[in-house]
Amino acid sequence: MKLVTFRPADSAGTERRVGVVDSERRIVHDATVVLPPGTGMLELIEGWEELGPVLRDAAGDQPTLSLDSVELLAPIPVPRRDLFCVGKNYRDHAVEFGRSGYDTPARSEDLPDKPIIFSKATTSVTGPGADIDPHAGVTAELDYEGELCVIIGRGGRGISRERAFDHVWGYTIVNDVTARDLQRDHKQWLLGKSLDTHCPMGPYAVTADEITDVTALRVETTVNGEPRQSAPVKDLIFDVPELIATISAGITLLPGDLIATGTPAGVGIGFDPPRFLATGDVVEVTITGLGTLRNRVG
Repeated sequence: MKLVTFRPADSAGTERRVGVVDSERRIVHDATVVLPPGTGMLELIEGWEELGPVLRDAAGDQPTLSLDSVELLAPIPVPRRDLFCVGKNYRDHAVEFGRSGYDTPARSEDLPDKPIIFSKATTSVTGPGADIDPHAGVTAELDYEGELCVIIGRGGRGISRERAFDHVWGYTIVNDVTARDLQRDHKQWLLGKSLDTHCPMGPYAVTADEITDVTALRVETTVNGEPRQSAPVKDLIFDVPELIATISAGITLLPGDLIATGTPAGVGIGFDPPRFLATGDVVEVTITGLGTLRNRVG
């Protein structure tokens, strides 16, 4: 199923509903009435064993709205749980980043021998279609990073590679927007990755049963319609099971936690000279079966 967190056009500003999407017909079934009161996407994931079959049986009979008539929000809304990210996880991107002069400490073309894990503040999360705040005066070097994002379903610690996919509820798309000057100057990644609105997410949360082979998915990014990134997920240096095993070795993963798996080559700092985002630029990240995440720099 493709699920969304959405707000009807005529609703109060804080209202959030869960919907089931028919992307071919461009409609969303409002599933709120078949779920227990107060159930959002996190509660749905936590209670998926019981609530999932309810949605499958009843959602198609619920009232429909045009996707174009509702406001889509980030599928996993804030405040929420942890957002783990992975750096330099595609070989070509690791090389372009090493050559860019933005890696700290300065490296050339070294590939990591273990996953590089960092986090983004949850306040960086914003929805599909929302503007990306350029934070003028804070950063002058804004970059994009299209990524496949794993949504954890069943939590746990010490998860093995062999059991990793048992803990995956589904997938979504994120744009790991990065203030490169902050990333470089502060010699760590949290500030440069965490400015408000710098983690667009969506448009859908797609359940794992719809993705028969995650390695066959392709991540593609355009800026103003110009192709910039394109790579299959099979090119990850550290695959999804390895990332889950590494993070959960000593950290308890919880339902709704997110793991952004890394970005392919073709980011702005990979060009000479770098091609940073500017006001009015439109970034679109498309992943096979997961839709297209579109955001404009405000």
